[in-house]
Amino acid sequence: MASKKTKDRKYQLADELKEHFDNYSKLFIVDCDNVGSDQLHNIRKNMRSVATIYCGKNTQMRRVIRELEVDRPELEKVRQACKLNVALVFTNSNLSEIRDMILENKKPSAAKAGAQAQCDVTIEKGITALEPSMTQFLQALNIGSKITKGSIEIINDVELLKTGQKIDASQAALLQKLEITPFEYGLMPLWVFDNGSLFEPAVLDIQDSQIVSVFQSCLRNTACVSLELGMPTVASVPYSILLAFSNLLAVAAETEFTFKEAEEIKAYLADPSAFASAAGPAETAGTTAATTGAAAAVEEEDEEEEMTAGPGLFEEADDY
Repeated sequence: MASKKTKDRKYQLADELKEHFDNYSKLFIVDCDNVGSDQLHNIRKNMRSVATIYCGKNTQMRRVIRELEVDRPELEKVRQACKLNVALVFTNSNLSEIRDMILENKKPSAAKAGAQAQCDVTIEKGITALEPSMTQFLQALNIGSKITKGSIEIINDVELLKTGQKIDASQAALLQKLEITPFEYGLMPLWVFDNGSLFEPAVLDIQDSQIVSVFQSCLRNTACVSLELGMPTVASVPYSILLAFSNLLAVAAETEFTFKEAEEIKAYLADPSAFASAAGPAETAGTTAATTGAAAAVEEEDEEEEMTAGPGLFEEADDY
């Protein structure tokens, strides 16, 4: 009877996993080492409205995913990433926000023998709560100490652990006796799966503004190369049109040829004083001259900038 219940439970978990893949398009593959059942229950409770956490045996998860690969071959990446002690966090919400929620749900924990240190651990000098009988224990760890007012005093700061170092039993026991909980354990995102793509969580730190900035830079470079080579592209056509328009204005200004957009410029070149008087009676002659000079300078500067985009009407492409 017990074996039948276990088998039924296995099929139930397999069906739940298939439903999750049908209902969600995004998921995190997370490391759940050193995460207890109570902590996992609290994490599920905190993320209940935005994500679903699925824990199961890797063999079963890979078997279910392999079946789903028939219709969704992109899930092969997820199956290959299901190694060691991992869980799946399904969601349809913003990935960056869910990642932050996963990382926030950590619980302080004491050092455990055989585990790797998450960070550097330094025991500061001073009086501790250790009994005098612990002096030999400290001496075995090469920690200088003395008895002060019936308690052990550590003489100097001690670098007990470094990041990534394997913790031995004596180091773990010392930290527990000192009531130091230097580490935090929780679900740790390893991979992110989003609509067929599998990537590392660090990609979520890229801002939209950074993507737009890089795209704009590439677009400018493409336009410059296209104009230089005389090969029209989607990026360079607007600049080619502006350059052609500036050439038409130059021809209209020097000849009797005209068109609607050039009439105002030709009228200004023919009688600049008419535009100066239209600005108001309080404008002095000096101000008019300054305005005219500034307009001419701006026009000349704009012409130089536009001409740098590519060969003008009266330039040869080879010389450019």
